[in-house]
Amino acid sequence: MLTLSIFLLAPALVSSSHLGIGGEQINSQDGSTITDVAKEGCLCHNALADNTVQIILDDVPYAWVPGESYDMTLQVIGGPPVSSSYTAGFAMRVSSGELSGENLQNWENDVTTLTHTEASVSVSDRAWTLTWKAPEESLGDVNFWITGNSVNGDQGPGEADKWNQLLFSVKEGDENTAALGKRTLFAGDGNVSPPEPQETGVDLKHMGAEFRAHILGLLGFGAVLAVILFAGLMLRYSFSTSYKGRSNQLRLRYKIRRRGDQ
Repeated sequence: MLTLSIFLLAPALVSSSHLGIGGEQINSQDGSTITDVAKEGCLCHNALADNTVQIILDDVPYAWVPGESYDMTLQVIGGPPVSSSYTAGFAMRVSSGELSGENLQNWENDVTTLTHTEASVSVSDRAWTLTWKAPEESLGDVNFWITGNSVNGDQGPGEADKWNQLLFSVKEGDENTAALGKRTLFAGDGNVSPPEPQETGVDLKHMGAEFRAHILGLLGFGAVLAVILFAGLMLRYSFSTSYKGRSNQLRLRYKIRRRGDQ
């Protein structure tokens, strides 16, 4: 009976997983329990947030209009390099409205929460597109809580796993405030390193017939240019003595006319 009770309680005390993050969570440092990952952090990996991890949310409205839907892009940058199929995840909560997204899920069917799924946890750019539908009625400011983690994929806590939080609110507006546009919000130290360049070229020795055809095409084009250049030189500097004579006569006439004008 005791074993069965422990088994039934286990799903409520979840840890960070490639299947999603949400609900209550066990603090890996002291074994205590937190009530909401999005609000309190991903404590199953580390006790403190790390500002070397950037949490970026793009296309955030300056103000929301009742009933409108807003598409946003969430991205996690920093932490351990992408080296496995499980690279990053997030837990998100809003005080009002509904969250949704392709290959994303509402934690325990709560539409005010959103997290990754097994299908979206392995994205190499650690980015997700989500939609927030604003509430239908006037409610004032809406609060957002986002916890994002960047992990090494061993599915266990460790110093290599990092997380950070982005907390903000969006005020209520009207159709006139839509002209304010959208913005990008982020949490972190802003120290973002560009990704390592990836070689996409093809070795010449592997190009085969395609490379030979390319060289022959360049040679043919060069031959055409050479013919055009040679023809131009022949027309400009002809070896005909009669041409040279006519040229001298034209110069002489030009000089005589100039003297007559003077």
